[in-house]
Amino acid sequence: MKPQRYGPFKYTPINRRPKIVWPDGNHVALWIIPNIETFPLNEPVPGGTGVVPDVINWAPRDYGARVGVFRIMDTLEKHGMRGTVALNSEVCADYPEIIEDAKALNWEFMGHNQSNSRYLHLMDDAPGREVVAATLDQIEDATGARPRGWLSSGLQQNWTTLDALIDGGVEYVADFINDDQPYVMDVPGDKGSRQICSIPYSGEINDLPQFMRLGRTAAEFTDMIKRQFDTLYRESVETGSGRVMAICLHPFIIGVPHRIGALDEALAYIFGHDGVWKATGAEIIEHYLTGETF
Repeated sequence: MKPQRYGPFKYTPINRRPKIVWPDGNHVALWIIPNIETFPLNEPVPGGTGVVPDVINWAPRDYGARVGVFRIMDTLEKHGMRGTVALNSEVCADYPEIIEDAKALNWEFMGHNQSNSRYLHLMDDAPGREVVAATLDQIEDATGARPRGWLSSGLQQNWTTLDALIDGGVEYVADFINDDQPYVMDVPGDKGSRQICSIPYSGEINDLPQFMRLGRTAAEFTDMIKRQFDTLYRESVETGSGRVMAICLHPFIIGVPHRIGALDEALAYIFGHDGVWKATGAEIIEHYLTGETF
């Protein structure tokens, strides 16, 4: 895709769209995205001190892989919810037991760069394409399934990222946090216009900015999740058009002992309502493209 003024999609306000009907008449499609990441000790940690090794910033992230991720697994399993993992592909070699346990839970894996220390928007086109291709190949080799979805590290792309994703067989991308419903992108390029879907992700219902940057308490984060759900649920009921809710998690943040209960309480509240579809990213996009709409 060449540089352009607006995204590779038409501006379509939510009150002027065909209605979306989720399976069984559900109002909200909920997907939960554990960001399972790796940060090499011999590389700078994004947002850290800039020195190597950056132990004070690296060690908590390793805690997420050693301990926190398994608390998330237990909590989601308790509520009958599968995760859609945003996976740094180097996790497959660094923490293979996490892959083993996530596969046993039938979680979905989507690409999330090779590590979280290297961002696509800082790369030229060719290296960026190589990272996308290598990420998808590494995850497929480790899990046995080609990723159908993608979340760029830091939600950052360069101008050819979407082309590389389409070339790699990716069906949906979560980088564009600009909607409460999926939509189709028409990506222009040398091969003509090609399509990939955008799925709603969240920079708000996301433990990293809320706890690390804004200093929220666990109770405040739980309340935010409940309020987000209440509004999306009400809007879907009132309009007859389904909404998507994303809960975005990082094991080194929500997975610490004094925060994990916030997730448990929020999920108990959400699943206390009828009309909630416990979905993965691929399930949402597959139904959006082929299911019932009018």
